[in-house]
Amino acid sequence: MRSSEILMNPAPSTVTHLLVGVSPQMASIRRLIGKASRNRLPVLLLGESGTGKEVVARAIHEANPRGRFVPIDCGSLVGTLMESELFGHVKGSFSGAIESKKGLVELADGGTAFFDEIGDLPLEMQVKLLRLIQEREFRAVGAVQWRKVDLRIIAATHRNLKAEVDAGRFRQDLFYRLNVVSIKLPPLREHMQDLEPLVEHFLETGSDAGLPAFRPSREILDTFLDYHWPGNVRELKNCIERLAALNSDSALQMADLPSALQYHRGANGLTALAANASLADAGYSLPEVTLAPPSPVISLPESERQAISSALAATRGERTQAARILGIGRTTLYRKMKAYRLV
Repeated sequence: MRSSEILMNPAPSTVTHLLVGVSPQMASIRRLIGKASRNRLPVLLLGESGTGKEVVARAIHEANPRGRFVPIDCGSLVGTLMESELFGHVKGSFSGAIESKKGLVELADGGTAFFDEIGDLPLEMQVKLLRLIQEREFRAVGAVQWRKVDLRIIAATHRNLKAEVDAGRFRQDLFYRLNVVSIKLPPLREHMQDLEPLVEHFLETGSDAGLPAFRPSREILDTFLDYHWPGNVRELKNCIERLAALNSDSALQMADLPSALQYHRGANGLTALAANASLADAGYSLPEVTLAPPSPVISLPESERQAISSALAATRGERTQAARILGIGRTTLYRKMKAYRLV
């Protein structure tokens, strides 16, 4: 299962798969999973990378389990062996085919074939997939006979398939065949009320996997809530695993966060400083500040040091006020001042 896991392990006796979270979006997806699992019609999962499309596909399969769940990464199907990987080949059908081989589609017979990133599938393979959906049959490379299969097809993509159709990169008839039941997975930034339950879930699964247990501070959780998570749930899970791996003595620091979150926090400190008009009203003279560009021109530590230095200058050295502007605790501010030799 991918790092974008957002699914809690259900009891073996139930077919209701509970997604972690309390948002209306998660409740809607739970309902759609239940409806999609009652039949064998194609399902199309849409959403940005990292939103948990494979997890939802597995949930649909396991809610009404039949056969195997076979994931097929369309982005990795390249070159002349693509058709063989999907449909298999017979012995002697091409150079190097020293024995017959079953393809991924045949392995999914009786179960579910999950075509991940279907938008990456070349046009010549889209034709063969269309026949598989319409006729429920395929032919291995080098074979004469067509073989019937019974399988559910679930496809997923982060692309806008309608735009791909208009651009001539995706077959319109295949799009309509796949788009019978569609489920759109929202990016994490659109259901941030689920972030803390997701953190709790990943902490539990990380502990079960042998990672050191830890509890994130309020400061870290607030940083999480303020971040837009372009990598979505997968990025959050990877972040929790990183923090767990670095937390050997329960002394987790903000510096242990991935660099993207550190930069975001430093940039926000500058923004808050520049926007805090109440300081001017209180008689403080605000220095002119600029945001550090997200490029190699300035390092992340230097960006943070600049934000702290500007906040201290604006408040004439009053650490409590500077910490409030930066959104951090006074103790954290003092520790960072020492680290950057600002004391």
